[in-house]
Amino acid sequence: MGKDTIADMLTSIRNADMARKRVVRIAFTNISESIVKILLREGFIENVRKHRENNKSFLVLSLKRNRTYRKTFNLKRISRPSLRIYSNYQRIPKILGGMGIVILSTSRGIMTDREARLENLGGESLCYIW
Repeated sequence: MGKDTIADMLTSIRNADMARKRVVRIAFTNISESIVKILLREGFIENVRKHRENNKSFLVLSLKRNRTYRKTFNLKRISRPSLRIYSNYQRIPKILGGMGIVILSTSRGIMTDREARLENLGGESLCYIW
C-alpha cells in the first residue's frame, strides 16, 4: 500500500472483481468510507461492513455477482497526489452519456456528479466509475 489510499482502494476492488472474488477488504479512512457509501448507493457493490482487527479498521465489501450486461465494472483514478484535476459544475464530464458516475470531492463533502450539478458545485474529480 502506498500513500494514495484512494488509488489503493480502487485497485483492490478492481482486482477482486476481475478475479471473481465475492469479498474484498480495504483499509478504512474517512474518504474511502464516503466513496464506498456512494458505490453502495449507486448499486455497484452489494454490502459493506466495518471490521476491526489488531487496532486497525477495515471495510469489508461484498461485490455483486449477478451483473448480466457487463462482466466487470471499471474504476479509474483521475486526480492523484502529483496532479490534481478540478472542474466547475458546468464542466464535470458525463461518463458513457450519464450511465457512469464521477465521484467528486467538493466543499460540501464527497458526492457524485449528478448531486454536484444539482447543487451547482465543482470540485476535485477523484475517480470515474462505469
